[in-house]
Amino acid sequence: MPQRDSVVGTLLTATVLCVVCSLVVSVAAVGLKDKQEQNKTLDRQKNILDAAGLAVGEFGKPSSELSKDQIDDLYKRVSEQLVDLETGKVVTDMNVADYDPREAAEKKDSSIEITNPEFDPGVKRREKIAKIYLVGKQGEEPTLENYQQIVLPVYGKGLWSTLYGYLALKQDLKTIQGLTFYEHAETPGLGGEVDNPAWKSQWEDKSLYDADGNPAALVYKGSAPSDNPYAVDGLSGATITSRGVTNLLRYWAGDNGYGPFLKALKNDTNTSSQTAGI
Repeated sequence: MPQRDSVVGTLLTATVLCVVCSLVVSVAAVGLKDKQEQNKTLDRQKNILDAAGLAVGEFGKPSSELSKDQIDDLYKRVSEQLVDLETGKVVTDMNVADYDPREAAEKKDSSIEITNPEFDPGVKRREKIAKIYLVGKQGEEPTLENYQQIVLPVYGKGLWSTLYGYLALKQDLKTIQGLTFYEHAETPGLGGEVDNPAWKSQWEDKSLYDADGNPAALVYKGSAPSDNPYAVDGLSGATITSRGVTNLLRYWAGDNGYGPFLKALKNDTNTSSQTAGI
């Protein structure tokens, strides 16, 4: 048996410690995996509800202050759907619960390369199939023919990171209900102010498109004019993050993002309304 203060003894002790620590970490990671996934799902649901304004509208406070039961009850008003971004059509032959858009965006066969976009989101690829969220009235499960809002996942580069968030549109599909970002690594107090409730509240009732149907929402440089229907105040000291938010919003609102889906949905809604009125 090697002596404790020998080279062999030291190496043996270090090896045993490494193996034991690795086993402990592995067991903990496996044991906590389900809990971590549950927390990710809950966080996603909270951000969707906040973008749609449901938590404040129902309880008068953000979703971060609600219990899990309250979140679960509110989320019954949300229906998840898959959409082909190229055709704008809803995809019905895939399992929406198992689909991960972020994983799809990383694989060449389930994503497309973003080249020479009119508004550059700063990312190289985006998924072909996106997951969107329909929001309905209390006690009603929303459908494509019966919804109050639509929540669209959006993402793009800021200064230091990719910002992932949710954009909620009202029933007219052009008026913004809310915007939240649930993941980023922007500088606290500067670009990190995308999380500031006061700044986020400015997006409500802003127009996503101009009169000609072009993406027009933007983060202004400085204080936004009160009569500008598209702009919110710039993020002080965070010009690149501000520009990044503008670009990602306009990209996802355009023809390379959710544009085809929103146009198809609006046409279908108008057709259904006209048919109902006959």
